[in-house]
Amino acid sequence: MNLFDFSLQVSGFPIKEASRVLKTIQNKDESAFETYLETKINDIVTYHLTNNSFYKSFAKNANVLDWKSIPIMTKKDLQKPLKERLSNGFNVKNVYINKTSGSSGDPFIFAKDKFCHALTWALIKNRFSWYNLDINKSKQARFYGIPLDKKGYFKEQFKDKLSNRFRFSVFDLSDAAFERYLKKFEDTSFEYINGYTSSIAQFAKYLKRRNLILKEICPSLKVCIVTSEMLFDNDKSLMEFQFGVPVINEYGASELDLIAFENPKGDWQVNSESLFVEILDNQDNPLPNGKEGRIVITSLYNKAQPFIRYDIGDIGVLSKKSNVKTPILEQLTGRTNDIAVLPSGKKAAGLTFYYITKSIIEDDGLVKEFVIEQVKLDTFIVKYVSYVELSEEKKNIIITEMEKYLEKGLQINFERQEKLIRSKSGKLKQFTSYLNLNP
Repeated sequence: MNLFDFSLQVSGFPIKEASRVLKTIQNKDESAFETYLETKINDIVTYHLTNNSFYKSFAKNANVLDWKSIPIMTKKDLQKPLKERLSNGFNVKNVYINKTSGSSGDPFIFAKDKFCHALTWALIKNRFSWYNLDINKSKQARFYGIPLDKKGYFKEQFKDKLSNRFRFSVFDLSDAAFERYLKKFEDTSFEYINGYTSSIAQFAKYLKRRNLILKEICPSLKVCIVTSEMLFDNDKSLMEFQFGVPVINEYGASELDLIAFENPKGDWQVNSESLFVEILDNQDNPLPNGKEGRIVITSLYNKAQPFIRYDIGDIGVLSKKSNVKTPILEQLTGRTNDIAVLPSGKKAAGLTFYYITKSIIEDDGLVKEFVIEQVKLDTFIVKYVSYVELSEEKKNIIITEMEKYLEKGLQINFERQEKLIRSKSGKLKQFTSYLNLNP
């Protein structure tokens, strides 16, 4: 057994068994898969109604035979002591425990039983194999945050060693840092890059300024996998050109699993093996494929605590070409809390006008990165990092375009920053509303 698999196995995570189960699931034909899915949904709901006092109380009117009677669960519903949410037979010593990043504004600690966590890794290994990557052997260039306290720092360093990866800090995106990163790529046979979209995009912009192609410097490089933040088309094109390898889009949630992963055909294939993904409207009704709505997910294997009809807080669209075994995520349009509410009462997805501004603000390569904040109903701040101050002409173009897509009379302010503030995990939130409203 290889080092990474061995470390999981000795820690009590049955990766061998999980890999066998995953293969069995994937080998089912579409008809058998549909039966499998219905059975697993009924099993996990019945299990928690029987074995989890928190869920029995939360879903007191639930009827396993009537899916509409199963209540929608949110992060706020889970913000209570973990011990109160654990199923019979589970405790803090025999489960995998972690916490969400809090990027949604509602962080919480969660638990997975050990088989469920092993299945997550079996699935990741399977998806990476689509691109001839082996977690046990392929060297990873990891663009992630890292805890700054001594214990957390060395714990992550140890995990990096076991996982055959080298971590590049996303808290320093200066040219001096990128110069050091480039030297590491020159000296190391990395097979893939993995990490936060915005940080990796900044590295690509640095390579563009230097007129460098990363694969020419690191010939072993095969692919780049981005996660945790929105991937815009122009950023993907830039990264693919400057890295000289395909850029693959990943969508996941630490409390659940890998949710979707771009397959070799270019489709964002949803994980149907261990999750059941629904798209719902604001009245909790299921929407047909092709319609945009809230992403609601049921974890089919987590017995430690329930994630049943769990509203993850994201908005998306399933493709019309989806089927039960192979759902395709056509679009991920942002978070439900990334909504701008305007003086007229109009609502707009924050990422919509972030994208509008992005197409203007970055066209000359002078702006490294930026975020938009709504501080009042009529007031937005564009905070940006750049080599020179934005010209008045460019500011006026941005204001005109934002008013065109939103409404007139808005106050758009610009603030040039030395660097942008990232979350503790290292993620960058492109749009934030500070209004105490419930859009």
